[in-house]
Amino acid sequence: MKKPEIATLAGGCFWCLEAVFDSLKGVESVESGYMGGAGKPTYEEVCTGTTGHAEVVRVAFDPDVVSYGDLLEVFFAIHDPTTRDRQGNDVGSQYRSAIFFHSPEQERVARETVERLGRETFSRPIVTEIAPASAFHEAEAYHQEYYRRVGARNPYCTFVIDPKVLKLRRKFAARLKDGS
Repeated sequence: MKKPEIATLAGGCFWCLEAVFDSLKGVESVESGYMGGAGKPTYEEVCTGTTGHAEVVRVAFDPDVVSYGDLLEVFFAIHDPTTRDRQGNDVGSQYRSAIFFHSPEQERVARETVERLGRETFSRPIVTEIAPASAFHEAEAYHQEYYRRVGARNPYCTFVIDPKVLKLRRKFAARLKDGS
């Protein structure tokens, strides 16, 4: 079996991104964590917005099933890449839109995707940061698979994550795992 590739993305709350990417064919695992700052932070420290970290998901995927470009298409469809340091009511640099690339090829695809979507899809400038991947710090255990475990019991999931998952199901139905 071929080793999976890794994509690391930030687009607001990691619970939202994890819920979406977990549903895609070719995605082998999704881990919530932190990237972009110095040192190993705690969730509470990241929430202050002073550590330089973003909430990210590390997506392990099979490029023979889903391409990096496909992942980026989904990424840009489920969050607003035109707002700096904010996604809806989540405000702060920890909620910024960012692509942390793991290879020159990923950087190329990310820049081309941003440039194309900036022309074709978004009326405001895309402010998504494109930077080399740095140390990934796995989020605390209670953040992992949060939407799957908690879902409707948390109003945040109902009001913020559910619409993103529904949008994924409508727009990318052919790319979903069976039962998603």
